[in-house]
Amino acid sequence: MPEPVDGNSLAGPLSELFSADLRTATARCLGCGDVSELARATVYPDPTGYVVRCGQCDDVLMVIVEEPNSICLELRGMSWLKVPR
Repeated sequence: MPEPVDGNSLAGPLSELFSADLRTATARCLGCGDVSELARATVYPDPTGYVVRCGQCDDVLMVIVEEPNSICLELRGMSWLKVPR
């Protein structure tokens, strides 16, 4: 097993993730197991961000909170997120 490195090593892979067109990313819902593109989710805009719900079972997939100097992503409703390159 290789020696561990610090979180700075994530700069490359995460910059690819967050520069990709996430509409074509697929996610698996923890609630019902549906695998769908994020473009098929139901999105509820809010003054502070967005609530993203599964298009099949309506469970929350993610919450996006926009702050003046940052964006917070809460992804607890997904077992995984697959982003095409």
